[in-house]
Amino acid sequence: MIVACRNMSTAVVRATVRAVSKRRILATRSALTLTSAAVDKIRSLLQGRPECIGLKVGVRTRGCNGLTYTLDYTKEKSQSDEEVQQDGVRVFIEKKAQLTLLGTEMDFVESKLSSEFVFNNPNIKGTCGCGESFNI
Repeated sequence: MIVACRNMSTAVVRATVRAVSKRRILATRSALTLTSAAVDKIRSLLQGRPECIGLKVGVRTRGCNGLTYTLDYTKEKSQSDEEVQQDGVRVFIEKKAQLTLLGTEMDFVESKLSSEFVFNNPNIKGTCGCGESFNI
């Protein structure tokens, strides 16, 4: 589901979380890295929305396992947001979500039945069966 550009009110698209085992957290300049598929999808989502400057990643208490990520369009950067710029796209991370995303790779995956952003996160201790909620 894609919505009009608003600040943290409705999710942009579906997101899934995957716990990544045996992956070393490498020191990077940003808390979140984007795959080329994620960069391409973000660029295409923002292309028709010149008033929006990027996507904002947040975390909410929801689901059967505790937390879930939210993705929304944003018109502005909040003072406490961390900004990730990669290949010409901007992703802003809410303060509450920053520690849960350290070392995470954001990917975009398409199949015959779904298309979604996937967070490959080495910090997750468990996920629900559908992969939409997690705990740390």
